[in-house]
Amino acid sequence: MTEGFQSRMHIQVNGEPRQVCEEINVTDLLRDLQLNVERVAVEVNLEILDRRDFDAKTLQEGDRIEILSFIGGGAPVRVVLSGEAFPLLCKEG
Repeated sequence: MTEGFQSRMHIQVNGEPRQVCEEINVTDLLRDLQLNVERVAVEVNLEILDRRDFDAKTLQEGDRIEILSFIGGGAPVRVVLSGEAFPLLCKEG
């Protein structure tokens, strides 16, 4: 392997194809996406992860990741977990 070159792999994030560096973990993916690790729930291949496992969970070629961000306000939010959509209404304030 050439110095400075990292192999890439294909994953899906919230249904969208994405290329990432091999050996990336969930925490690194969230940082790359500029998401606050403390304000998301993550599912990898239909398995909901405990936040404490984000660093230890190394992603693999073809993994399907669903990320749910928690937001405030009165906007409706659609959550997709295990391929099933759940509408949520956030309370105002």
